[in-house]
Amino acid sequence: MLNPERHAESNYSEKPHLIHGRCQAAHWDFGHHVVPPASASVAYRLDSAKRGARGFQEFGHDHGEGEHVDLYDRLDEPNRAMLEENLAYAECGECAVTFASGMAAISAVLCNCARAGDHVLSHQVLYGCTHSLLHNWLPRFGIENSSADFTRLESAKPHLRPNTRVVYFETPVNPDLTLIDIGGVAHWLQEINRQRRPEQRVWLVVDNTFSTPYGQRPLTQGADLVVSSLTKNIGGFGTDLGGVAVGPACFEPGWLSFRKDFGGVLSPRNAWNFLVYGLPTLSVRFRQQQESAKKLARFLERHPCVEKVRYPGLPSFPQKELAEKQMKDYDGRFAPGTMLHFCLREVGAPGESALKFIDCLAKNSYTITLAVSLGQVRTLVEHPYSMTHSPITADPAGVTRVDPAGIRLSVGLEKADDLIHDLSGAFEEVFQPGSPTNS
Repeated sequence: MLNPERHAESNYSEKPHLIHGRCQAAHWDFGHHVVPPASASVAYRLDSAKRGARGFQEFGHDHGEGEHVDLYDRLDEPNRAMLEENLAYAECGECAVTFASGMAAISAVLCNCARAGDHVLSHQVLYGCTHSLLHNWLPRFGIENSSADFTRLESAKPHLRPNTRVVYFETPVNPDLTLIDIGGVAHWLQEINRQRRPEQRVWLVVDNTFSTPYGQRPLTQGADLVVSSLTKNIGGFGTDLGGVAVGPACFEPGWLSFRKDFGGVLSPRNAWNFLVYGLPTLSVRFRQQQESAKKLARFLERHPCVEKVRYPGLPSFPQKELAEKQMKDYDGRFAPGTMLHFCLREVGAPGESALKFIDCLAKNSYTITLAVSLGQVRTLVEHPYSMTHSPITADPAGVTRVDPAGIRLSVGLEKADDLIHDLSGAFEEVFQPGSPTNS
């Protein structure tokens, strides 16, 4: 007979927790299933009008105390609830709420932290859709925004306003893998919040999509809230769209209500795939892709046609010390991640070499796919300046925030030598012998 103390969850590493989870949430228990069953019911039968009324009254405030009332998929659903339990555990948070996409999760977090008359301060480079949300949509609700360079905290501090309620950034930053010191920003905001009333506090929100909870856990470094796209590494296979917000339990009612009213609900089928395939395989996929990323980074750094390579795992990475401090897996090992950003030597107009190189890969490469997502089992390449980050390629003052020569590479599960073979072929075709880049 098993000794319960010896086999307590705390005695095991994080990897089996990502695989096994608990197959249960506060209201659902499928502990006897080896694989959680896939749920596919939009509505649930009620045995009385009184029971239905209680379900609506308690929605968002029922934390497993007493009998749970099942009503409607948009409110609560077993696969989603079990996934949320496991994601909260993975990110070391008190609660997690999933959404139909990463952008839906970001929208819910920002709209719960800020209201009309408030201000959001973000890093100067963000994923293009996040930038669009801040500049095109939140102002319609009376929420102001501005940006600063959070890699230089002292220069960012003056941009904080009395009505600032959110500081928001990605780290590593999409697309060029710049890092922001989570602990440093958190310490500064803690000092600010000690001087403010609770309702005026500033919330630190970190987008952890690039690193995933396997490679970095911002909540343990002082962040208040974390958002991630489940579509990327956590999902891993490029088949399902989703997002998650993780943080203190006090945010759960607001996030659930926002999801209910705005309709950005993660489908049960997508939740089931993340729960059964994505999260359990994250650690093994991430480690393998990371090893290949290291090899590709070294190859690119030595190549004469490459101007520069940004990868946290390279000794030449300008923020190497910070990377080693905050990018760690559950065992405390350095986890530089699966993403690369490199710039080619220019021949012609800015960005011309990058576009030719990417077109060549799209036409001829077997192992590298031109696509704008990331974190999949397939290696994906894109041109951020003209694609994912086109909303911020230049600000009104003409300051370029994204390098037109830059190429973003999301490393998949292919063998590194095969990826190098296809990259070498593209270099040979685009940069012919005798060109300025090879002379």
